[in-house]
Amino acid sequence: MELWDLYDKEGKKTGKVWERRRGDDQHIPDGFYHLVCDILVKHSDGSYLLTKRHPDKDVYPGYWEASAGGAAQQGEDQEQCALRELFEETGLKADSLELIKRTVREISHSILFSYVAIVSGDKDAIVLQEGETVDYRWVDAKELTEFAKSDLAIKPQVDRYKDYFDMICPETPPAK
Repeated sequence: MELWDLYDKEGKKTGKVWERRRGDDQHIPDGFYHLVCDILVKHSDGSYLLTKRHPDKDVYPGYWEASAGGAAQQGEDQEQCALRELFEETGLKADSLELIKRTVREISHSILFSYVAIVSGDKDAIVLQEGETVDYRWVDAKELTEFAKSDLAIKPQVDRYKDYFDMICPETPPAK
């Protein structure tokens, strides 16, 4: 059982809790939101982590993505969520987190926090979370921005990180 604290649109806790069931995010009552984090992983050597989503995921099965992430559990704030999700999905611990964007998504009743996590250490020490991811690879900034422009990328994620992608590789035309 997964429990989420519910918030108002401004991000203030309402005191209400939602029990998540697979695929029912859209049934959260109007005016209530849950916290979600996604984390773009940058190694201290400048490379970025791509992971392949498990083929049984209910959203974007089998897609490669440039993030780890998920919903905050009851009692977690967005940074605690980001650090937990990063570790659960990759086995990595962040040296630092930088908030890139905050997005309110009405369709999923979520307040989404997009971070860049800087990590160091052994790049081959990735631990894939069963049921979440099935593969990984490290790419440089140019490869990341090329990936973001491809049909293989998850477009809502690319949109959230667009300004960041443009900053890290300005010679690459912006994603459409």
